[in-house]
Amino acid sequence: MKHKVTVDEWVKRFRAIGLDETAMQNWHKLFEKENPDGHQSFLEWLGLPTEKITEIRQKYV
Repeated sequence: MKHKVTVDEWVKRFRAIGLDETAMQNWHKLFEKENPDGHQSFLEWLGLPTEKITEIRQKYV
């Protein structure tokens, strides 16, 4: 995937539709549970460094 959106832009959109921190954490948890490869790919698409991706994914296993 080509990098098109920053993390800040993504979070801004989530907040605009009413997601709070807990809801965003639940979103990550569900994404990781149902589609771990897709979650990895999404985090890479956002341009996150490998260490940050690992940290996020381990948090939601």
